[in-house]
Amino acid sequence: MATPTTLRLLALALCISAFAAIATPITPTRDDEVIEVLPAVASSRAEERRLRKQLAQQPRDAKLALGVAQGYLDQAHELGDPRFVGLAMAAISGWTDEATMPDAVLMMRAVLQQYLHDFDASAASLKRLLARPGAAPRPQAWLTLATVRRVQGRYGESDAACKQVAAAGAALHGNACLAENAALRGEVDRARAVFSGLLATQRNAAPSTLAWLRTSLAELEQRAGKAAAADAEFKAVLKLDADPYATLAYADFLIEQKRPAEALALLKGQVRSDAVLLRLAIAGVQAKAPTAKADGDEMRERIALANQRPDAKVAHGREQSMFALQVDGQPTRALELARGNVAQQREPLDLLVFAQAARASADPAALAEVRKLTLEMGLRDQRVETLL
Repeated sequence: MATPTTLRLLALALCISAFAAIATPITPTRDDEVIEVLPAVASSRAEERRLRKQLAQQPRDAKLALGVAQGYLDQAHELGDPRFVGLAMAAISGWTDEATMPDAVLMMRAVLQQYLHDFDASAASLKRLLARPGAAPRPQAWLTLATVRRVQGRYGESDAACKQVAAAGAALHGNACLAENAALRGEVDRARAVFSGLLATQRNAAPSTLAWLRTSLAELEQRAGKAAAADAEFKAVLKLDADPYATLAYADFLIEQKRPAEALALLKGQVRSDAVLLRLAIAGVQAKAPTAKADGDEMRERIALANQRPDAKVAHGREQSMFALQVDGQPTRALELARGNVAQQREPLDLLVFAQAARASADPAALAEVRKLTLEMGLRDQRVETLL
């Protein structure tokens, strides 16, 4: 079963930004033309070639295909590069008929679709899996479905899936899932009590489990405007397990709190994924750091590359908007990107970025859009409400 941290990373993972102008797409002129070489990875190239060759000979070997796909997904997480997810999709392409697709392959496809922000397709794959006959409980599938619906801002449907997580035998994850949704709706005291209770009963759990629960508490306090409490929880998380999600979440908090020097120090030494580089560029501008120009320029180079993909603006509008507003000072561009982003992805950060761009653009109609959307979703976030 995937860890909650992994599921959080899937909601965050695609952090390839795009800048104002879209680069001219590259059209290959022959089948063997090399467009770009993917970055080197830690694993053995010889081993990777061996597995690919073996998979080409046995494309319907589920164990082999899933192993290759998981390896590529891990690389996508580590490097923040979604092209590896495309390779993971190719690894499981031996099955085209859902009726004969093994359960684990269908689950992997749903996870990859989620990573690629194809949320409706991911939910459809999960529902097909959950509708299959059989007595085996599927808490991972229910939890992933709850996560997908939460990312879409569909809290009622997420609640229903959370309850099924608990019914499938994963009470800890099911209760935390429900508490997270309650917190998003502004039921802060109740959600805080649930998370505190879970932490008390799980005091001997693995550090990653404790860090996940404390990260949920930190974000709850952040949305409630309790900066000191959020800061304390984030620091506690990083002492337990400084995973990439928590590190980026704390960096965003520090940037929000106008503490960019601390954000830069926190991110120093991290793998320079697109997500990390974006925060380095934003914090560098805010701090007027000597590294700001180099980080911004490097991000622009990556943006130009990302924009060769036709879905860059649509799938990753949040990060594009953050860069346009906070690095390049282009509020109108940022607003356009943020508006497109919330059409499909509605996490609190998405609504916050939309509100920030609307406020910076002095656009009352856009602010009204944000207000209407948060009311429809039931989201309560003091950071957003302050801007409205």
